[in-house]
Amino acid sequence: MKKKFFFQVTGVTFLVSLLTGLNNYALAQTAIPDSSQKSFRLFEEKNLIEISLRFDLSTYFRTKPQKDYLKANITFHLSKTDSINKDIRLRTRGIFRNKYCVYPPIELNFKKANFGYTDLNRISKIKLVPPCSSDKENEDYVLREYLTYKLFNVLTDTSFRVRLLSVNYIDTKKKRKPIRKYGFFIEPVEMLTARTNSIQIKSRTLNQKSIVPKVMDRLAIFNYMIGNYDWAVPHQHNILIIKPMVFDTLGLGIAIPYDFDWTGLVNADYAIPAEIVGTQTVRERIFLGVCRSKEVYQKDLEIFLNKKEEFYKVINEFPYLNQGVKKDMTGYLNGFFEKIEGRRNLILEILINSCKNF
Repeated sequence: MKKKFFFQVTGVTFLVSLLTGLNNYALAQTAIPDSSQKSFRLFEEKNLIEISLRFDLSTYFRTKPQKDYLKANITFHLSKTDSINKDIRLRTRGIFRNKYCVYPPIELNFKKANFGYTDLNRISKIKLVPPCSSDKENEDYVLREYLTYKLFNVLTDTSFRVRLLSVNYIDTKKKRKPIRKYGFFIEPVEMLTARTNSIQIKSRTLNQKSIVPKVMDRLAIFNYMIGNYDWAVPHQHNILIIKPMVFDTLGLGIAIPYDFDWTGLVNADYAIPAEIVGTQTVRERIFLGVCRSKEVYQKDLEIFLNKKEEFYKVINEFPYLNQGVKKDMTGYLNGFFEKIEGRRNLILEILINSCKNF
């Protein structure tokens, strides 16, 4: 108390003389770095991160607000003794899952939060994907979907990055017990476009011929591999389109898929095909790509075959799913690769006969 009082009384003159006399090494050891220059590496690190969300859980479950934000607080648990805690806002998002699921998808609004990290401070809004409901099977579904994003990351950097989370849901009204569930963040579009030096194209009139051909083929075959028919370039249904910030006389875009819960690889119990689709389950594959020659398809398929072991590694080395679920996922992918490895003409026939002319 005496030292504190002395500093307050003597003012700036004493403080300057004191600092001048200090050893340079001591200064280096006690200096506090500017946290605004640090990077949190939210989508560069691979380890699971624990967060806590405090908000009105009853309103979230009951009304699933999509327009009005709820006041919330987020804590990033960096270690047992270190954390970042900021006030934010949140609301629900999505269409089917918002109506059907107990836990609708969430949009977190980070505006004005000032986390002290350059990358976090650039985020305005970020999507959080929770499990649909509380049971173990639905928690496995969200982990399967997370891995599906990771599989597309294997093919290309022009893809959405994701970060696995352990989320503590804490009721600010104290009417509900805390809930802990897996989930994941999806890289905001603004971060993706900055990372890929591109801009988002929002036109809803584009079709598959508006996309760079090899990019379009990669996306269409990937969606066929994972059993995903719930996508379309027109109206950008579960598709983001970006254009690189470089001169290109053709002006073609790059299509990036997202939202994989309605796929054969995830195999959610609520994913029931509409009658118009013409399949009994989402595990029946449908090819929706644009028509190419046999030679082009062969080159496209070779890319996937070369990535096979890397795909399987993503799944088999993931520590948060049991062996039974992993075996189911790799077994489903086997159905795709067996058509390439053992009966190449069969898969070529499927692609050629099912493709779309635009």
